[in-house]
Amino acid sequence: MRSARRVAAALAAVGLVLTGVVTAAAPAAAAPYCGIRWGSLPERAGDLGAGSVRDVRAGRHACFDRLVVDVDGDAGGYVVSYVDVVRAPGSGERVPLRGGAALQVVAQVPAYDRDDGSATYDPVDARELVDVDGYRTFRQVALAGSFEGTTDLGLGVRARLPFRAFLLDGPGDGSRVVVDVAHRW
Repeated sequence: MRSARRVAAALAAVGLVLTGVVTAAAPAAAAPYCGIRWGSLPERAGDLGAGSVRDVRAGRHACFDRLVVDVDGDAGGYVVSYVDVVRAPGSGERVPLRGGAALQVVAQVPAYDRDDGSATYDPVDARELVDVDGYRTFRQVALAGSFEGTTDLGLGVRARLPFRAFLLDGPGDGSRVVVDVAHRW
């Protein structure tokens, strides 16, 4: 009887150890940070739009920082990718950015009126479009330039983190190019 109890106790101990191993392994299989399943490869959608840039703004969310390019009319599309250096369209001049990584955001619309060439978006400081002090991921948002129907922005981020880009309709006849960058992997 005593040996049967010892065997039962030994089996129970092995069961606890195995349960501990399974429990210890569970975090590796846990859901990604905030459920985010984005990546860091280039994203592209659409083509040249009929609208024009009217504003650039940013916001903080629990799991990511968001950049929004407001467009009067159809935003058309975007190209967003990590680059070694953001360059101004046309001139190719380097656009310096703070942060450990740089995203080049190309909105497929100009920041000028196509009929008369007047600016539709004329920021006070092209190197600091949005105050991102206190943001977890964003370090700087800069206007690289608007050339041949597109507008390029430089987004300095803390590190090469997952991002997503998409278009939203509205408000009214307007639309938006949106870029979200996760706080961590």
